Amino acid sequence: METDAKPPAKGEQTRALILETALRLFRENGYDKTTMRAIAKEAGVSVGNAYYYFESKEHLVQGFYDHMVAEHRARSAPVLAAGGDFADRLREVLLAWLDVSGPYHAFATQFFKNAADPNSPLSPFSEESGAARADGIALHRALLDGVKVDPQLRDDLPELLWLFQMGIVLFWVHDRSEGQANSRTLVRRSAPMVGRLLQLSRVPGVRKVAREATQLFRDVGWAR
Repeated sequence: METDAKPPAKGEQTRALILETALRLFRENGYDKTTMRAIAKEAGVSVGNAYYYFESKEHLVQGFYDHMVAEHRARSAPVLAAGGDFADRLREVLLAWLDVSGPYHAFATQFFKNAADPNSPLSPFSEESGAARADGIALHRALLDGVKVDPQLRDDLPELLWLFQMGIVLFWVHDRSEGQANSRTLVRRSAPMVGRLLQLSRVPGVRKVAREATQLFRDVGWAR
């Protein structure tokens, strides 16, 4: 059977090799102790070539973020396509993130030390993380397709759901239970709560409070 699929270009292969090597070294040695020179040596490329594809270690992490978002979207695609109850889909999308992230939990704390700094380019709220953040928010926007919500809340809900996911991420980083089982429990039990909150947001009395809360969200500058 003929196929139109083309093998990745050499440049894409080299970039992927550098990123994979960096992630392995981050796991083995920690983020702070891993240098661009060590990454280049392990990948079998020149230091100049490594810097050609990634200007710094921080840019490597941005590449990791992009990779994670792409993997998460791929894992979530069947869930989005299947439709069904919003809370069930939210649960499965968040569990998909835990599945994708699981292999990297050992050195997640190293990333968090840097990402927690609001001035760091590794912060999920930084300008440098903009593309990964936008893709993550877009995933939650797709998750809301067909869900009945207050029209005045719809524009802000994808980012609010992404912030909810960031809360899950923070919990996961600190989760020392075996296989991060507590993170999975948190997802399974909190997703139905979020679903019920969305339903309640259409109730007249609650809707007013929800709109006020969303307006506060905009006023303090979180909405982008």
